[in-house]
Amino acid sequence: MNQRDYKIVFLGPMGAGKTTAISAISTRPPVATEVRNTDLAAHGKASTTVALDYGEVALDDGGTLRLYGVPGQSRFSFMWPMVGKGALGAVLLVDATRADCLSGIDPFLDAFDGLFRASRAVVGVGRTDEPGSRQADDVTAHLAARGLAAPVFSVDVRQRDDVNLLLDVLFVQIEAQADTLRMEAAP
Repeated sequence: MNQRDYKIVFLGPMGAGKTTAISAISTRPPVATEVRNTDLAAHGKASTTVALDYGEVALDDGGTLRLYGVPGQSRFSFMWPMVGKGALGAVLLVDATRADCLSGIDPFLDAFDGLFRASRAVVGVGRTDEPGSRQADDVTAHLAARGLAAPVFSVDVRQRDDVNLLLDVLFVQIEAQADTLRMEAAP
């Protein structure tokens, strides 16, 4: 990657919407490593990501925002550090209709703890409008119980504007952190 390339990693359990979110905003056809889901007992989704998703957003300044999605199943967790290496920030996606939606994000919070603690992460909670679903406040409370804080939004990852909101907030955080570091380093 050159100096005007920025890497963002999309995280979340299987079915949280990583592939969909990347597809919603990529300015080129995304690359997906989807295969038939053989674990239908765990999740009724027909296909699942087994390596990574990849998309790009061309930036106005000529740079490129590179979007990487990690596989959501824990059996592919060995891929997470490889895909996440060098990421500027993370977008964690949550399917609010899943009974295990809070405990299901814990492995991602553990694996990407550094990005969360550095205020380089944002959370999108999908399907909050469905009966019995968790809400963004539930996710905020779950993060706080783990000693973490990140902006949490209810989103529809099929909607480009919702995914762009997550990225806009993420970059505001990253810029604010960079400004703080510059001020601390100034004589």
